[in-house]
Amino acid sequence: MNMAWKEIKKSKAKFVIVGSIIFLISFLTFIISGLANGLSQDNSALVKGMPQGHFYMNSDANDTYNISKIDSEQQAKTLSLYPDAFALSIQMGFVNDENDKQHGVAFVAATESDLFPTVQPGEIVLNSDVQEDGIKLNTKLTNDQYSGQLSVVDFAEEQKFSHADVAFIHEQNYKEMYRTNSLQMIFIPGEEEPVIEGMVSFSNSAFLNTIASYKAEQMTLNMIIWFLIAISGLLFAIFFYMMNVQKIGLYGILKAIGVKTSTLFRMMWAQMIFVTVIALIISISASQLFNAVAPAGMPFHLTIGATIMLSILFLIIGFIGATISGIQIKKVEPLQAIQQGEM
Repeated sequence: MNMAWKEIKKSKAKFVIVGSIIFLISFLTFIISGLANGLSQDNSALVKGMPQGHFYMNSDANDTYNISKIDSEQQAKTLSLYPDAFALSIQMGFVNDENDKQHGVAFVAATESDLFPTVQPGEIVLNSDVQEDGIKLNTKLTNDQYSGQLSVVDFAEEQKFSHADVAFIHEQNYKEMYRTNSLQMIFIPGEEEPVIEGMVSFSNSAFLNTIASYKAEQMTLNMIIWFLIAISGLLFAIFFYMMNVQKIGLYGILKAIGVKTSTLFRMMWAQMIFVTVIALIISISASQLFNAVAPAGMPFHLTIGATIMLSILFLIIGFIGATISGIQIKKVEPLQAIQQGEM
């Protein structure tokens, strides 16, 4: 450890450069992770706020929730067998406010359930974000497919679906809007996955993948995150390889006087940990500051858990990269290294 610290003080510029690069890569990774989590929440907060269970769609719907239809007899039978179950529908649409301004929403209608707000015919409960657009309690809203008005009776917190604010309405109003006599799905809470004839089931996570934009969006952002983590490992491997090449002669002399190969590896690992931890502390502080000052409309959500997980990954990848580059230390022969390098 003493040798590692002496070398860091002797070659400050080299370690500052690699530390700066690790800071930039890790900071960018934290920001993209926060955006990925934020977009995930913006796309699926409604589903993520529900307990673990299973969504059931009609088997003819081809895993597409918005074209699924549940037969009324089958719905009644299923709900009677499973008291906690309920039927629901989700459809994208819009409402017009009193100034005839249009607002895109995700309409949600359901049979009686403790998981969703209770609404009566002619009432609507909206995600609280719509208040920024001037919608208040008792505001009268309209829809081109609905003959009456919808009165805002309450606001719900963090209810988003497919990047739209959720609007809870009564199933009677939903059926009039979409000219249908049936709801789309049945949700049964719990780990048990009963088999229902003519229907296919989806866990909460599997159902999220039926949302058109969710899977592609998350896959793209997560691929970028893993790519950045891989770059950091490659950076460590190249940096320590170049450092080791320059110190072949030194390693030869140290081995000649009895310093073990394991001691040289520990020195390299100590330098890697020191540089990475300092860079991560700075990047975590910067990303948390960004999280605090990010605009309210930006879907950015960086959790402490995600930050810790990514930090551990950076340390592991850095350790692997440094270790691979240090394999040449093991192969160093004292006499040959002294002849090839300089102290």
